[in-house]
Amino acid sequence: MLSACVWFSALASTAAVPAEGVPASTNIPEAAYPCVNEKSQATFRLHAPSASDVKLDICGKKYDMTRNADGNWSVTTQPLVEGFHYYFMIVDGVPVTDPASETFYGCGRQASGIEIPESAEASAYYTFNKDLPHGQVRECRYYSDIEKAQRRCYVYTPAGYETDSSRRYPVLYLQHGMGEDERGWHQQGCMADILDGQIAAGKCEPMIVVMDYGNCGYIFGARKGETRDEFGASFTPIMLNELIPYIDSTFRTLTDRENRAMAGLSWGGHETFQTTLYNLDKFSHIGSFSGALFFLAGGLENAYNGIFKDSKAFNDKVHTLFLGMGSEEGFGSDKISKALNDAGIKHVYYTSPGTHHEWLTWRRCLNEFLPLIFKQN
Repeated sequence: MLSACVWFSALASTAAVPAEGVPASTNIPEAAYPCVNEKSQATFRLHAPSASDVKLDICGKKYDMTRNADGNWSVTTQPLVEGFHYYFMIVDGVPVTDPASETFYGCGRQASGIEIPESAEASAYYTFNKDLPHGQVRECRYYSDIEKAQRRCYVYTPAGYETDSSRRYPVLYLQHGMGEDERGWHQQGCMADILDGQIAAGKCEPMIVVMDYGNCGYIFGARKGETRDEFGASFTPIMLNELIPYIDSTFRTLTDRENRAMAGLSWGGHETFQTTLYNLDKFSHIGSFSGALFFLAGGLENAYNGIFKDSKAFNDKVHTLFLGMGSEEGFGSDKISKALNDAGIKHVYYTSPGTHHEWLTWRRCLNEFLPLIFKQN
């Protein structure tokens, strides 16, 4: 039953199997806990003999943990939603990571994470398949004259990139959300396995995917005096003036707007709209996954310098406009979709069944978005 992206797949494979379930795929090697049972309940254990109070904080709920005579604290949760979840242990009031879990950058800090598995059939699209050709994800560094500092991005190149030096590829710029960073889509999002599977099956075009830091890796409010409009806004000029030129000069890209896309989750969806809709000379494919989008408040006709007023002009220029969200999160993309429909703006709206504001929603959104972009006429 256990399925997760390749980054997780080897972890905990040789750990002893506890009575409460199977070790989570997100555990460090040889860690038996946390474990997950067939009801999607997870059991957590922490050795803290000197602690007086330990709680588990996961999926918006805090569980009191119970201490045994050996100083081991444990708890079994209610059934958890399938997919990836951040969590913390709270030891005498202090949130800490679980030493038995791999850590992931989320919630504005390093956090523990657990994968609650879907069925093998449901998770196949984001699970490593040994029988497919695989692309590569590489860590790249470049210098920003705007920030006067080094920056890092992760770049996926499809299978065959190294062997056919004559081929050029379209580029998708794929952004993380608030409190996360450029590692998120590769680690928590399983994007490489999603791309490998779709490309191998002919469902999407082979493409390069760029994941950069969106300057929103902390929680809004942490920077004193910063307004909502300022939060993450410094990323757009870096992307337009430094990141895109760096990628185009380093990789074999197709550099016209027809072959450039941008998409993002949550605040990354906000950054996507802010970047693309003011710069449609550079982008023709746009995706927002649970996007933090507020523009309806001022009227659709006034958004982004009136870009939606002329539906024919917009539809002629934007080849893909995608909105998606989980059915349980209520982030408002459904209302935006209705307003766009009423205005005659062509777009695709997708609802991920049964999911909240979480990585399983965004894996599914990416899976739906990829076949729509860079279609060959």
